[in-house]
Amino acid sequence: MKRHILPLFVAIALLPSVALAQSATDTSEFSVIGTVPSICVGGSVSEAGGVFDLGVLVDTATGFMRNDLAAPAQILNGSFCSSRSTIAVAATPIVAQTFTAAAPAGFSRSVDYVATASGWTTNPAVFGTSAAANSAASQTRETAFSGPITVGIGSFATTGGSALRLVADTSYLGTVTVTLTPES
Repeated sequence: MKRHILPLFVAIALLPSVALAQSATDTSEFSVIGTVPSICVGGSVSEAGGVFDLGVLVDTATGFMRNDLAAPAQILNGSFCSSRSTIAVAATPIVAQTFTAAAPAGFSRSVDYVATASGWTTNPAVFGTSAAANSAASQTRETAFSGPITVGIGSFATTGGSALRLVADTSYLGTVTVTLTPES
């Protein structure tokens, strides 16, 4: 009979602590919430301070625009968008800044070109200053992304045709603008 009493005594002794442990425990949950807005940052220019310096635009022997104009690409480093985004490029012709009157016959006071922004989307954003419409100037990326954007210019042409010479001016100026826009 002693054999049966000892296990029964141990079982009865443990019951209150097991029951007490179950009734003394309580659980509460707390939600942790936050948001991340749709944002885009264009980054910083790493090449030549953001200036496309073409130098002398004309062949000094003929007065016609040089056919070998080139400028190194500009790189926007540290660019990112936290959501679907659109990259757009826009540009203005390179225009004489001091000579503001109408150009005389046989001359022009501006240069057209093509600006590109690549690396953000499969197809680069492309804007031609002489184009009537620039449907490829805006490209959409479906996912969040970070990476460099390469901005380039090329395909230079005298506004009004290649038979025109450029008027003398110490300052010809155009601009290229790259815009990243988050899409929510």
